[in-house]
Amino acid sequence: MRPALALASLSLIVLTGAVASPKPPSIEGSYRLVSRDFPDGSKQVPPAVNGLITYTKGYRNFNIYWKDAGGKLFSVSYVATYQLTPKEYREKSIFFQVNDEIGGKGVSYDLSDQSAASSVTITGMRVQMQMPLHGEPEVAFEGNKMTATGKGVFGTFVDNWERVP
Repeated sequence: MRPALALASLSLIVLTGAVASPKPPSIEGSYRLVSRDFPDGSKQVPPAVNGLITYTKGYRNFNIYWKDAGGKLFSVSYVATYQLTPKEYREKSIFFQVNDEIGGKGVSYDLSDQSAASSVTITGMRVQMQMPLHGEPEVAFEGNKMTATGKGVFGTFVDNWERVP
């Protein structure tokens, strides 16, 4: 009787596709910005650029700033809730602030509770996705490293982050 039950269960799983998706690798932790690479081969390192991002079980807290050649600052502070599944990254904004001295726009706030989602690609232990709100970059997590590839609102760059203990 048991072999028949096992075969029936396996047939049901195969026919319905009712196999639980594996959990994505964890991105939880705090990451420190190590460097920013530009397309022309130049690089910024702290203190010209600095940042920290923390992912808990359901929240993201992101802070970054950089200076231009004249010493003017650009900074972003962001708090959001998030959900990560093997197929989707969903985020809901709580607080988004930009201080744009470089562009002469000063401080702006977005306190709306907008939400959006993007697809996730998982290859082995690598998790990759486009951040879905505020023109943020595509990110990839692998081991203790995170990269953010910007091609838009905030410029063209690759930020290199390391998980801190």
